Amino acid sequence: MPDPVPRPRKIIPITAVPAEEGGSALYAAHRKIYPRTVPGLFARWRWAMVFLTQLVYYGLPWLEWGQRQSVLFDLAARRFYIFGLVLYPQDLIYLTGLLVVSALSLFLFTAVAGRLWCGYACPQTVYTEMFMWVEQKIEGNRVARMRLDGEPFSAEKLVKKWFKHIVWLAIALWTGFTFVGYFSPIRELGMEFLQTGMGSWEVFWVIFYGLATYGNAGFMREQVCKYMCPYARFQGAMFDRDTLIVSYDTARGEPRGLHAKGSDPRAQGLGDCIACGLCVQVCPTGIDIREGLQYECIGCGLCIDACDTVMDRMATPRGLIRYATQNSMAARWTPAQVLRRVLRPRVLLYTGLLAILCIGLLASLVLRTPLKVDVVRDRASLARIAEGGQLENVYRLQIMNATEQTQRYSLSASGLPGLVVLPAEPVEVDAAQSRWVVVRLQLPYGSAAAGSHAVHFDVRSADGRAQVSEKAAFLVPR
Repeated sequence: MPDPVPRPRKIIPITAVPAEEGGSALYAAHRKIYPRTVPGLFARWRWAMVFLTQLVYYGLPWLEWGQRQSVLFDLAARRFYIFGLVLYPQDLIYLTGLLVVSALSLFLFTAVAGRLWCGYACPQTVYTEMFMWVEQKIEGNRVARMRLDGEPFSAEKLVKKWFKHIVWLAIALWTGFTFVGYFSPIRELGMEFLQTGMGSWEVFWVIFYGLATYGNAGFMREQVCKYMCPYARFQGAMFDRDTLIVSYDTARGEPRGLHAKGSDPRAQGLGDCIACGLCVQVCPTGIDIREGLQYECIGCGLCIDACDTVMDRMATPRGLIRYATQNSMAARWTPAQVLRRVLRPRVLLYTGLLAILCIGLLASLVLRTPLKVDVVRDRASLARIAEGGQLENVYRLQIMNATEQTQRYSLSASGLPGLVVLPAEPVEVDAAQSRWVVVRLQLPYGSAAAGSHAVHFDVRSADGRAQVSEKAAFLVPR
């Protein structure tokens, strides 16, 4: 059985590669991978995730919520609009909570079933799948693509290659345009594009994000997963012998060899594997799963689909390559026994922490007061005598309206007897805006002892749905 920590594939030292075969003193030449398409359950799941993720990504900026874009991260105005929520920089705690939830979710999914994120929902996987589909439609299947790349220059090759790259660039630039549309209103951005009036930074980010997508999904592909993504390197720390991973049943498959359909391979001293190599041909990262778990494996399950197809043709039971745990492969457990081991201490701990965080985050959002108040003392004068013999302190209040409607707020103060707030009239703040208001607190001179006294500003909306109390200090001179 393979070791629970993913093992790297066996690599020939680059110094042993002859120069005429692409070797060099420093680097081994990259060999392009030509993945073969295969039908099956996991291939359908991958395409379902492609459609789902891209429907969300490309569609969200075009949805409207009231009179605005449903999801908009307005960095210039320092506001994030997420459907009915309006978040300010002071709400950074929610972003922190979201990042912690995402990390714990990744730990949980990895502990249960390995690199599900990598195989089905990672943007690198999704866009690589889209770009390879375009490549297949234009250049043909795996054999046709290999033949085309090996042929000398011709008009057909030029047309196919150029057409493919034009389509790739169109997808990549539309992806970059959509990305910028999350930070600038996308409908206005579209009009600016048609009128050639986009800002320099908007043009920069469209091109930058588009070229990054074009390079990663069109050229680098599996190299991003193998060499650039850190997740491939530390995933072994989150695996154990009860993690579901793509596994080759060595006891059943070895020794490999071709046998007649419907015959008993055991009678010929062979295993069920006929050494067809389809599991390698369909792998997006070009590994051989029969060599055991390797860090390059993204857990996509395409080798399972390919092997099951071959097993059906050979009239042999499916499951030679399957999702299984190392303990289940060693002890020949049934699926029910494997599922019982899912609820182990590590998984329960991750699930419990994730549930607590999600409930706390949702409760905080539901109970969140759509009003924020900051109090800043006027440092020009700490205290002064106003008309009528009143002792006066001056403050500046920043009132932030986090609702979608214009609100009127009444101001009051407490903490000392006889406190008067001026001006006394309500303050009006536009929807999703903030406003600075100069507020004076007055107290009859001599009614309070010298020193600093704690007072509270109470800000209440006219409809009574939001109320905030902020502490401040009232200074009485000696």
